[in-house]
Amino acid sequence: MKSSKYNFFIFVNLIILFNSFNSYQLAQTKQNSIIKLFCLQSVKEEMMKSEMVYSKEIANETCDCYYEEFMQTASHDDAKTKCKLETKENLNHNKKI
Repeated sequence: MKSSKYNFFIFVNLIILFNSFNSYQLAQTKQNSIIKLFCLQSVKEEMMKSEMVYSKEIANETCDCYYEEFMQTASHDDAKTKCKLETKENLNHNKKI
């Protein structure tokens, strides 16, 4: 009887732990999606202002960079500046080829 209570207790704790982890992952996914949507729109607007042809590939690369950098530094301005510079360098490098 004691071992079945102990096993049940462990089982319940594992379920709680698993659900907590899933909730965290879901929250991170939603956060990433929202940030990426705003980023993609911002990149599109900036490309149009600069009279550049909009490229989904460039926008996705820039926003992936932004998200990763933002998660590391927690600074919108730093992440934006770094990824804009990286995108410009990549574009300039590709034009030379």
